[in-house]
Amino acid sequence: MPASALAADTPRGLVVARGNACMGCHAVDRKLVGPSFQQIASRYKGDPLATTKLVKKVKDGGSGVWGAIPMPSHPSMSDADVRSVVEWVLAGAPSSK
Repeated sequence: MPASALAADTPRGLVVARGNACMGCHAVDRKLVGPSFQQIASRYKGDPLATTKLVKKVKDGGSGVWGAIPMPSHPSMSDADVRSVVEWVLAGAPSSK
């Protein structure tokens, strides 16, 4: 399959997460420094304010929700990029569309 076809099937949130070092602390299906994206999706499942809460958390950083290690802020990420990552995570962090 051509690389362009693979890229077209890759969810935007995953592309943005890979391009912004999110994968240095998070994995899709296992805890690294921070919780897995699937753990985050599970914790916030059914929460109508999840997107708003997590967009703020990514932009501002924080600590105490998943343990003592703080999540750094990401103020240079655009709102659109943060939202795409958060929506992808809340969808269960699928690897393709």
